[in-house]
Amino acid sequence: MKVSRPLDRGARRSANYAHPRALQRPPRASSTASARAYSPGLTHFTPIESTLGGLLIGSAAALLLLTNGRICGVSGICGGLLEGDVGWRWRAAFIAGLLLPGLIGSRLRPELFAWEIDRSFVTLAIAGLLVGYGTRLGSGCTSGHGICGLSRVSPRSLVAACTFFTAAITTHLLTTYVLFPGGGL
Repeated sequence: MKVSRPLDRGARRSANYAHPRALQRPPRASSTASARAYSPGLTHFTPIESTLGGLLIGSAAALLLLTNGRICGVSGICGGLLEGDVGWRWRAAFIAGLLLPGLIGSRLRPELFAWEIDRSFVTLAIAGLLVGYGTRLGSGCTSGHGICGLSRVSPRSLVAACTFFTAAITTHLLTTYVLFPGGGL
């Protein structure tokens, strides 16, 4: 019979994310701090909330297509807003609709938003620019290709969505288990 040693508080909190082999060694201080910094406490399986969220996203995408004839690709909507395209009002309203619920929620239930981001502004800005470059390179983002493109049975969107998720999973596995074991990036 194998006896396992108890995990410290930080490892227990991040146990939902760690590979079983990673739990056999004590976590580094940085990994425990990162787990605390990025864990808002909403990590439980939530099938009802997830289903409702998916229905709302799908309904919003369908309504935008049916009422405006526009595809709900967030990078395209933001790009059109920044480039000053005709129809900037609906784009601004769409982006405000993405941002305002988080702002309102943080005022109504601040305990749900009580986590820190332990990365510098420069790191976050570079990450944002890389995401923006990737969406331009891929001719759209996961919302445009993954939600709207796949529902229109677009072969290009299928290839794009498979590429996005393959790259994301590979990056996660490399940074978590190969480059920075136990600590993440």
